[in-house]
Formats: sequence, structure tokens, C-alpha cells
Amino acid sequence: MTEVIVALDVGSLEQERELLERLRGTIGFFKIGLQLFTAHGRQAVELARRHGARVFLDLKLHDIPRTVALAVRQAQNLGAESVSLHLSGGAAMLRSAREVSPRPKLWGVTMLTSLTDADAKVFGAEARLKGIAESLARLGRREGVDATICSPLEVEALRRALGGGTFVTPGIRPAGAELADQKRVMSPEQAAALGVDFIVVGRPITQAPDPLRAAQDVLAAVKAGHSKAPGAP
Repeated sequence: MTEVIVALDVGSLEQERELLERLRGTIGFFKIGLQLFTAHGRQAVELARRHGARVFLDLKLHDIPRTVALAVRQAQNLGAESVSLHLSGGAAMLRSAREVSPRPKLWGVTMLTSLTDADAKVFGAEARLKGIAESLARLGRREGVDATICSPLEVEALRRALGGGTFVTPGIRPAGAELADQKRVMSPEQAAALGVDFIVVGRPITQAPDPLRAAQDVLAAVKAGHSKAPGAP
């Protein structure tokens, strides 16, 4: 069953509190990313936890192995259920993060959904995002990362390459929603039909005139997508 994570990409604790209260009972998993965490740090996570929410701490850690391991330990102390890190940090960094015990789930970022193949040219004239994402996803699997963060457009190929796994997809936009800086996107219904484990939805919900109604619409789309998945009754 695809689970919806709402991205709390806001700048104040009051905005966070309002969203948590409006979505209570409908959404139980929230992403706290760089904007909110840089502004309010521990307070932002504690506020979500007081509202009974599960927290995905989306900091995309990318540093030397010891620094990342210490950050993962602090994420555990904060009560985060999962934390993101860039798979491009390399095997030693991923291993150090994995060896923290206890620790939150490690969700490994392949290539950002704001990038296109034109951006991949920095890695070489023939480089393609799908190939880079697959190489990084394989590295994450070898080093014990708990889930792969990728564009929904890459899920099928990566699932085949890895022989399964858990997938988290940002770049989710309901039909007709503004793409903004997202480039490789898919609708909630399409992602659910693919069997994506977690979809991350931000502005289409948090900036909607009625965030609760928008969240309910996304959940309805997910349910519709499941009914279209291969093997669905």
C-alpha cells in the first residue's frame, strides 16, 4: 500500500503547527526538510512528534563518513523514523551511517527530481540520469540502505535492477498541478499503480486553499491507482 508523506516545506513553527492540526487523522507521516530544519531544528521535529506524527528527516546528508554517522545518531536522538542521505557520498559514508545502532531508516537519494539528462552531462558526454541512478541504487543496496529515493519514472527500471526493494518518490504532482522546479514527475495515481512504497507530496497539499481536501484527493488518487495495479482484485 502506497503511503503518502506530506512535505512540511514551510518557514515557521506556526505554519507547521497549522498543517499538522489540519491534516491530523488523515496524514500521519511528514517530511521535515532543509528549510524548516534550518530555521527551527529540534523544535520542528519535536512539534511533529507531539502531534503523533512520524518524521522523515530529509537533510540529504553528504559528508565524510564520521560526520554523517554522527548526524545519523542525532537524527535517532530526535526520534526521526527515517533520514535521507546522498548515495553519491560513497560506500564508506553509507557503511558508517548503517553501523550506527540504533538508528533511523536510511533512505538513499539517487538523482534529484529537478534534474534532467542535460544536467547529467557534467559526468560525461554520454551520461544519462537513469544509468547514474541505477549505479547509485546498486551501491545503496550493497551497503544496506533501507530504501531508494528516486524519480517515479525510474522505479520500474530500478526495481528490476535491484530485484525489488523499497522506493520513495518525490516529484509527485496531481493532474493539472504546477510543476515548479520538478522535472521528472508522475501523478499519485500512476505512482500507486507502480507499487511505490512512499510518495512525497508538498506544495500541491500545503499550498492548496484547503490542505485537508487536497490531501484527501491525493489519498483517493492513490486508492484508484492501487485498483489499476497489476494483480489488483
